[in-house]
Amino acid sequence: MMEQESMFDPRMAAETVSDPAARVEKLRREIEHHSYLYYAQDAPEISDAAFDSLMAELRELEAAHPELIDPASPTQRVGGYVGEQFAPVRHAQRMYSLDNAMDLDELDAWTQRVIEAAGRAVEFVCELKIDGSSIALTYDAGVLAKAATRGDGTTGEDVTVNMRTVRDVPLRLRDAGVAGLADSDGSVEVRGEVYMPKASFDALNAAAAANGKAPFANPRNAAAGSLRQKDPAITKGRDLSTFIYAIADERAVKAESQWELLQWLRESGFHVNPDVALCATPAEVRAFCESVAEKRSVLPYEIDGVVVKVNSFAMQRELGFTAKAPRWAIAYKFPPEEKTTLLRDITVQVGRTGAITPVAELDPVRVAGSTVAHATLHNLDEVHRKDVRVGDTVIVRKAGDVIPEVLGPVLSLRPEGVLAWEMPATCPSCGSPIVREEGEAAFRCVSMDCPAQALERLLHWASRGAMDIDGMGEEIVARLVESERVRDVADYYSLTEYELATLETGRINKEGEPIHLGSTIAAKLVAAIEASKARPLARVLFGLGIRHVGKTTGEQLAAAFPSMERLMAASEEELAEVDGVGGVIARSIRAFFDNADNCEVVHRLGRMGVTMEDAHTGDEIPQTLAGITFVLTGSLVESGMTRDEAGARLKAMGAKVSGSVSKKTGYVVAGEAAGSKYDKAVSLGVPVLTEADLLRLLEAGSLEAAGIEARE
Repeated sequence: MMEQESMFDPRMAAETVSDPAARVEKLRREIEHHSYLYYAQDAPEISDAAFDSLMAELRELEAAHPELIDPASPTQRVGGYVGEQFAPVRHAQRMYSLDNAMDLDELDAWTQRVIEAAGRAVEFVCELKIDGSSIALTYDAGVLAKAATRGDGTTGEDVTVNMRTVRDVPLRLRDAGVAGLADSDGSVEVRGEVYMPKASFDALNAAAAANGKAPFANPRNAAAGSLRQKDPAITKGRDLSTFIYAIADERAVKAESQWELLQWLRESGFHVNPDVALCATPAEVRAFCESVAEKRSVLPYEIDGVVVKVNSFAMQRELGFTAKAPRWAIAYKFPPEEKTTLLRDITVQVGRTGAITPVAELDPVRVAGSTVAHATLHNLDEVHRKDVRVGDTVIVRKAGDVIPEVLGPVLSLRPEGVLAWEMPATCPSCGSPIVREEGEAAFRCVSMDCPAQALERLLHWASRGAMDIDGMGEEIVARLVESERVRDVADYYSLTEYELATLETGRINKEGEPIHLGSTIAAKLVAAIEASKARPLARVLFGLGIRHVGKTTGEQLAAAFPSMERLMAASEEELAEVDGVGGVIARSIRAFFDNADNCEVVHRLGRMGVTMEDAHTGDEIPQTLAGITFVLTGSLVESGMTRDEAGARLKAMGAKVSGSVSKKTGYVVAGEAAGSKYDKAVSLGVPVLTEADLLRLLEAGSLEAAGIEARE
């Protein structure tokens, strides 16, 4: 299309304008019009330079007349109040997930069920399933008022400030869109996907590599991370885009179908994917999906399937919803993308329990949206079963489009003379012999002094599910181990702020000098280490990394032996009698505490102030909640407990803690920003407790003593 210049003179000086308000309004409308043509229609009429001149004049006028500044002005895409970033936002209607069809036969079966349920012919709309981050945009009287992430489907996070920086998001609906609203002064919530184009993702990771930073795994993660930046200017620089395709409540617009809704969204100024189809038959739906799968790799953005919807809104209402998803829509998921590449080597990694895991080292290859250079081979038996050998050309895919997986070799391309791979005889980290216990698939390094195990144990101790030392990530822990400041988990608690502040990060500044961690991060780490001392005994046990002792087993052990001293003294037989433990885990626990070095670490932790006993130690905790199921939802703000911590205390009183609500649930504890579990409890008549009720129950020790009515 021939580019033409603006009807306005963008170089007009602000002080020469006779009617600044009128001029500002004209400029805004002109800029919005050209933004619409550029982002929504992909049909620009003016050059980038002309567009920039219009923006420059508008900024000049608004600077000269600050009383004319409007939040919906195109100049306000960066700025505004950020104090409410990431605050909870309740969606106008629940954002459901979709059921999946994993192949075309499943898709055919679904379309046939829909037709049978409807009892008449059904039109379907097919849309590309964008691999990004879901977003909900709320407009009040046509002006962008709120942007929120999907969250749990009922409540998301406020990312309004950041979404205002995304250039294809209209700050104000176009007149045609407002005319299509059922109530032009009302509120409407539209929904779609924020994504990062492939080219932008590659540029972002190239910049990260140049600055010594870790790359994003895939464009989806990059988009989600960019949405949650505390500085909206960073979000603006990430080159995000959107496709909008849905509405919270179709009654808010004068549209009777999904196809008409897409037209309204375009007219309103939203970026709507042009690659959609209105299909009259299941055969047309199938053909569209097959055609999209063929061109998936050449699209400028990542997709992982096709979303198929019943077109008619009236029919959608007839079909309704299941507990999790609409019956009138489904996501057809593409088969995992497979690529071939060269297997350069098979190395081994040492886990925190000493398990030796073979890893395929590959020529980097892009698979399902990200570059794959490594893939686990699990164990020696798996290597032999797949018969993969160093030098092979292998087939790689991502299981579930997430986890890299080597399927096997292309035998016709195998070089002559390549040998079957065998597990090394010694640990690559410490040189100690590795062994394979009878009946196990894994080989293990049995040395307690193995540096690789030490790093993994230290990371595990600091992880969120264990002692939750916020900020103690892999890079910092590795530098602490390398500098010999930390050898075991007890050493965390003797670290000083000075030691952490002067820790070298391994990077250098422009002058070639080493960059240190610094006092700000050091102070936060010291505070986090101190806070971890108060974690309950169950999490201490989990954090120790005793083989076979997970979070649940840690809770069961802490309930049966509510002090470390009693647990360490327990016999194998006593341990095996604990519900959920048994002989194998009991032997593992006993072997751990029979090791003098391990016991010394535990004693040092106790001397440092780490929890070594739970409340009511010395007496069995009364099981006043035995047989009662609790479900926890939302954030526990007043107490500062995590839901896991609160659940552990309820379990210690005999309760069961579940992740889902049913008619058999005894009570739902609803913290701040409680989501769909709260709604389901109300609908089923399940009693709902506040955080204050929970704290009173934990303090009093029983429902009756806490003044909470027992459920029949």
